[in-house]
Amino acid sequence: MKTIGILGGMSAASTQLYYAELCRLTRERLGGLHSPQLLIRSLDFAEIEALQARGEWSRAGEILNNEAKALERGGADVLILATNTMHKLGEQMMSGVGIPLLHIADATAQAIRDAGLERPGLMATAFTMEQEFYTGRLRDAGLEPILPNESDRAETHRIIYEELCKGISLPSSEAQYVLIASRLREAGADCMILGCTEVGMLLNQSNVSVPVFDTTLVHCAAAIEIALK
Repeated sequence: MKTIGILGGMSAASTQLYYAELCRLTRERLGGLHSPQLLIRSLDFAEIEALQARGEWSRAGEILNNEAKALERGGADVLILATNTMHKLGEQMMSGVGIPLLHIADATAQAIRDAGLERPGLMATAFTMEQEFYTGRLRDAGLEPILPNESDRAETHRIIYEELCKGISLPSSEAQYVLIASRLREAGADCMILGCTEVGMLLNQSNVSVPVFDTTLVHCAAAIEIALK
């Protein structure tokens, strides 16, 4: 099995989900006492969020680049960035790194196309919903992403940062997310991308009426496929 390098901590809540899912998938595929070969570097999200808020993306990219190089030196064969938003810095992160990055948007787009769908609703941070680094990549893959309206985007973003990233999961916020997902379906979405790695704490196939693509789960499944080749 190849070694998967995970750059996480953005937030810690999602990185815990990555570890659990990678372990579950490996047991499911290999059985017995098998577990994945992982290297994990978990950052302090408070520092990264402060850089986001100040618009100091280049400085954040320098941090990710240093950590990617460290994971490569440590023996990782492939990298996964356990966050959607920070893929904004994917190119800078991988500068001078000789191992591949499995891009979360590419893995998600492939899963949607394999399912024969093409108009995903996208619920994520404002950065991910409103900037081309993510939606443009979906369009390049032949998809037509549908975004929440302005107020729904603001509420989706607020819940992520004020609650989910802190491990808080409130019934009232779940109800809000279900309503936002319903409005996306009414706008023409034929599936739903849970485009922040914490959104799966509130939404899943049991409370969304169209096929759900949880980016954390999709990303992990794609990483295990690579690791087992």
